[in-house]
Amino acid sequence: MAIAAVRAATPADVDEIVRIQGDTWEAAYSTFVPASAVDALRSDGARDAWASAVDADAAHVLVATEGDWTVGFLAAAAMPPEGAATPDQAWGEIGALLVEPRWGRRGHAGRLLATAAERLRGAGALYGLAWVPEPDEASRRFYARAGWEADGGVRGLDTGAGTLREIRLTGSLDLKLD
Repeated sequence: MAIAAVRAATPADVDEIVRIQGDTWEAAYSTFVPASAVDALRSDGARDAWASAVDADAAHVLVATEGDWTVGFLAAAAMPPEGAATPDQAWGEIGALLVEPRWGRRGHAGRLLATAAERLRGAGALYGLAWVPEPDEASRRFYARAGWEADGGVRGLDTGAGTLREIRLTGSLDLKLD
């Protein structure tokens, strides 16, 4: 079995991040996201946005590898919640957590989330949050295993052909991954 690892993303990883996001959304979300929205994830604008995120100090972009393959990625950032009086009330937001379906069920998502949680705690965050498309039951089950649950927050993601409802999942950054 190849060695699995998580590391900080570098500029050399941007093309793989774009590929993984496009391929994973196409495989997992094609029934409720139009093809044009998935195509936008593969655009030069998306590539530029990921290059900026990889370079940003405040963002934590991580990649999961297995052997020589890049198999998934996560983007997170620490942020103070609205009305926070002190930095120790900071939250860590998981902006994206994707593992290619063909590499699923091998612990990559858990390693990515655990590494991000450690880094976010190091930045002063105590709690985490993630927005997940409501129909994405696999992601909701994954976060539930980490001890995160829906807190009632919802938002709409404009897909260009309608709005995709996302639910907010929150929980401690002291994860309960099995």
